[in-house]
Amino acid sequence: MLKSAFTDHPASVGETYGQHMGMAISFAGRMFLASLACLIHGFLPFLCVRTGSAAITDLHSRMVTHRDRRTAEQREPASSRAAAA
Repeated sequence: MLKSAFTDHPASVGETYGQHMGMAISFAGRMFLASLACLIHGFLPFLCVRTGSAAITDLHSRMVTHRDRRTAEQREPASSRAAAA
């Protein structure tokens, strides 16, 4: 039961625990740097004009659009595969 708390969600996007942790850390680093750029932009609006929005666009693409590492067959429910056979 405890192991599944660490592996169920990563498995749902086709990752191991370690892969998922690495992705989460890379996202956190990108968000941290983007937040610093937004802070700078707040004081000096002529700097970092597109940095925050570019980070959001990139992170959305990485997280939502291109996130699932499983193949299309692995994502399809077993009941759908059985009905097609």
